[in-house]
Amino acid sequence: MSEGNVHLFLSLGLTEKVAVDTNKNAKLSAELLEVIKEAGVGGGCDKIVGNVLYNVAAKFPPNALRHRAYVSQLVAQRKITAGNVQHAFDYLKKIGHEDLDKEAFERECGVGIVVTLEEISSTIHRFLSEPARLAELNAKRYHTNIGSLLGQLKGANVNIRWADGKELLDELNRQVQAILGPRTAADDVEPPKKAAAAPSENKEKAAANKAPTEVEPPAVEEPRFPDPSENIQNTHELLREHLAATGGLVYTRFPPEPNGYLHIGHAKAMHLVFGYANQLNGKCYLRFDDTNPEKENQEYIDNIIENVNWMGHKPWKVTYSSHYFPKLYELGVELIKRGKAYVDHQTPEEIKESRRTKQESPYRNRPIEENLRLFEDMRKGKFEEGAATLRMKADMQSNNPNMRDLVAFRIKFHPHPISGDQWCVYPSYDFTHCLVDSLENITHSLCTLEFESRRESYNWLIDVLGMYRPVVWEYARLQLTYTLLSKRKLIQLVNGGYVRGWDDPRMPTITGYRRRGYTPESINNFCKLIGVTRTNSVLPHSLLEESLRTDLNVKALRRFCVLNPLKITITNWPENEVEWKDVINHPLDPSKGTRKVPLSRTVYIEQSDFRLVDEKDYYGLAPGKEVLLKYSYNIRCVDVVKDKETGKPIELLCTVDKNNTNKLKGVIHWVAEVPGTPVLPVELRLYDYMFKSTQPWELADDWISDLRKDSEIIIKGIAEPELKNVKPNEKFQFERVGYFCVDLDTNAEKGLIVFNRSVSLKESKEKPTEKPKQGPSKSK
Repeated sequence: MSEGNVHLFLSLGLTEKVAVDTNKNAKLSAELLEVIKEAGVGGGCDKIVGNVLYNVAAKFPPNALRHRAYVSQLVAQRKITAGNVQHAFDYLKKIGHEDLDKEAFERECGVGIVVTLEEISSTIHRFLSEPARLAELNAKRYHTNIGSLLGQLKGANVNIRWADGKELLDELNRQVQAILGPRTAADDVEPPKKAAAAPSENKEKAAANKAPTEVEPPAVEEPRFPDPSENIQNTHELLREHLAATGGLVYTRFPPEPNGYLHIGHAKAMHLVFGYANQLNGKCYLRFDDTNPEKENQEYIDNIIENVNWMGHKPWKVTYSSHYFPKLYELGVELIKRGKAYVDHQTPEEIKESRRTKQESPYRNRPIEENLRLFEDMRKGKFEEGAATLRMKADMQSNNPNMRDLVAFRIKFHPHPISGDQWCVYPSYDFTHCLVDSLENITHSLCTLEFESRRESYNWLIDVLGMYRPVVWEYARLQLTYTLLSKRKLIQLVNGGYVRGWDDPRMPTITGYRRRGYTPESINNFCKLIGVTRTNSVLPHSLLEESLRTDLNVKALRRFCVLNPLKITITNWPENEVEWKDVINHPLDPSKGTRKVPLSRTVYIEQSDFRLVDEKDYYGLAPGKEVLLKYSYNIRCVDVVKDKETGKPIELLCTVDKNNTNKLKGVIHWVAEVPGTPVLPVELRLYDYMFKSTQPWELADDWISDLRKDSEIIIKGIAEPELKNVKPNEKFQFERVGYFCVDLDTNAEKGLIVFNRSVSLKESKEKPTEKPKQGPSKSK
C-alpha cells in the first residue's frame, strides 16, 4: 500500500476514510488508478467527477472493459454524471466486448445531457401542481409514498431520469413539505384499517358441514423475472449460443443436496421453480447437488425423487452434479491456467482464520505450472485428506467473505453414491453450483436469501471462465411457527430417537406430512397462498393446517369414531334389536352415496358430551336432558351409573324417542354395539406441535429441551364397522372430531387399525393443548 495513492485519491474529492479503505483494497486500488489514467485527471478533479470515477472503478461491467477508457473520459468531461452512469453500465453489459456504436450509446444513456437544479425544481413543481396529484397529496399528507411518487415523476418526464438521484429526491421532499406545511400530531396517526367482518350468525353450526375457517393470506410481492433474451449480463455471442441451445425457453432447476429428506421449505422452492417453468412452457431440471459423498446416500436420493413426483412436479430431466465431475475438473484446470486458482497446503483451520483476517495464503502466488502439477497429484490421490485444496484466486481484501479465495476442490477418500470410487477430489458447492447452472443453460437461478452474499462469487467464477451467466434471484426461505427446518437438527431428531423416523407425522418433512394425512394439493395450495417475497417473515403453521382443512373438507368421507367412550344403555330399546341407519358419506356431495350404520340398545358417546350439571350454553347430554344422536333419534338421560370409588360416570341410562318429538339444538356423534359383535377398536395418534416455542430455531444448543412430551398422545377409541377394512393413507373426517388418516402401521387383517389425526376441525389459534376437546354441535 502506498501513501501516495491515498493523496491521489483524496485529490478526487473522496473522503479520507474512503481513500484509505480503497488503498487497502489491492484490487479496487489498482482499478481506480487505471481509471484516473484513462480519465486524465492525475492532477485531481472536483468531488462530483471524482465520485463518478470511483463508481466506474468499482462497478464497471467486467465483460465490457475495452470500453472503460472511453467512459472515463466522458465522466471527466461531465458528459456522464451520477444521474446516468448506471444507465451506461446497463447498456455496456449488453454490448460486452463487441464494437460500440457511440452515437447510439450516447443517445440511449443521456450522454451530455445535464439536468440543472433549476430544471429539477421547475419539473417537480409542474408535476406536483397537477390538480389530481395535488388533491391526493393533500389527502394522504405525510402518509404519501415518496418512492412511488418519484417513480411517477421519472415516468412522466423523460429527461428527468438523467438528473442526479440525490438532488432529485431532496428537491421532491422539499417541495412536498412546502405544500403540506409542518408535520402535525395527526400525521403520526396510522390511517384507519378496514373494519373486521362481523361474526357469522351461524357460528355455532356444526364444523363438519361448513367450509373451514378462512385465514387471511400474507401480503406477497409478485416477482418479475426478465425474459431469457433480455439477460444483459452476457455478451451478444454468449447470449446467442444460449438462446440457440434453449430455443428461448425458460430453464429452471430444483437442486437439493441428498443429505436428508425433503421438508416443507423444499415444497415452497419446488412450487416456485417448477411452477415458473410450467407457467411459461419452459423446462425444469431436478438436479442433485451431490458434491459431499460423506453425507449423501441412495436413501435420500430415492426419497427426493419420490416426493418430487408425489407433489405433482414433472422434471424435464433428472441430473446429478456428479455427472459433470469430469467437466468440472477440466474447468478447475482452466481456472489455474488463467491464473485464478492455486493449490493451498494450509489446514482447514488456517484457511478459515486467514479468510477471516484477509491474509493471503503463502501458496497463493506459486507458478501456474506448479499448480497444474499439484492439482493433478490431488486427483491421483498423492495427498492425504486435508493436505491440499484447490482455491479460487479472487479477492482476499473484499468485504464479502465469499470473495476471499473459496475452496474449489478438496480431497475425500470416500465412495460416492453415484460415481463410486472414480474420484478422490470433489468440487465444492461454491465451485459447482454456478458452473453447472451455466452448463445446463439455466435461465433463472432461484435460491433463498441466505445465498445472496454468494451471488458475487457466483458471477465472478462464471465471468472469469468466460461462460454464460444465468439471472440470479433470491427469495425469503419458509419459516413456520413451532417448526424447525434445519437438516442438521432434523437428522439429530432422527438419530437421537426423539421421533419414529424421517416419516414421523410430527416431522416437517414431506414424508412426515404425507403420513400425517396431508395431500399434495393442500401443500401446493399453501405455497400458492403465501407466495414469494424477499422479506423474511415467520408464518403461522395454522395457514398450512387451514389449507389441509379446505382440501379434506371436500375430499374426505365422513365416519363416526368415539375417542373417549362413555357407555349408554337405552332402556326402552329391545335387547337384541338392531336398526341399520342410512347415513350420508359426504353432506356436501350426495353423489358419494350412503352407508349403513348400526344403532342398538348399547351406544357409546364421547365422555365430553356428558355433564353431571347442565349449563346454559352447553348442548350435550345431562341428567334429565335430551340430545339428538346424529342421523338418528332423540335420547334422554334418566339415570347415571357412577364408579363407586371415583364418583365418575361409567354408564348412562337413557330412553329413546323415535318420533323425535322435540327439535333439539344438541347433536352428538356415537358408535353402537351390534349384539354378539364387539365394537371396532382403533388406535388414535393425536399429534400436536413438536416444540413449545413458536420460534425454536432461535434457541441455542438447548433446543432439544424445547421438545414437547405431549406432541404425540396415543389413545384407544372405537369406530363404526365401516372402518374395519381401511387401507393405509385413506383419509376421513371423524364427525365432530377432526380429519384422520390411516397410518402405515395398520394391518386390518390382524385387527390393528391406526389413525393419525391430520388436523382438527377448527383452527387451533396456535395454542397447543394437552388433550383434544370437542363439544356438541347444534342441529340444523
